Amino acid sequence: MEKIEIEEKIVAMLKTVYDPEIPVNIYDLGLIYGVEADETTGRVDVRMTLTAPACPVAGSLPEIVADAVRTVDGVSDVGVELVWDPPWSPAMMEEGARAHFGWN
Repeated sequence: MEKIEIEEKIVAMLKTVYDPEIPVNIYDLGLIYGVEADETTGRVDVRMTLTAPACPVAGSLPEIVADAVRTVDGVSDVGVELVWDPPWSPAMMEEGARAHFGWN
C-alpha cells in the first residue's frame, strides 16, 4: 500500500472520531497536526492537540484516536503524541466546521 493511500485512509478514519463536547470530528476541528505513515512497517505516528489543556478527555481521546487508526488496513502500530504548541484555536478548524458555529 502506498504512503499516500494509507494516509488518506487514516484521515478518513480520523474523521469518524468526534470530540465529545463539540459536534465536529477531530480532523475538521483542527486537532490533528500531522499523520506520518511508514508503509513498509505499518507504523503510524499522529501528532494532535486538544481544544484546551484541561480538556476532560485529555486522558482518553489519544487512545480513542490510536484505536481508530489501528482499524485501517496496513496499520500495525500507532503512536499518538499530544502536543500543545501551537495552541489550538477556532482558526484551525476547516471552513465547514467554522460555518457550523457561524464563525466564518
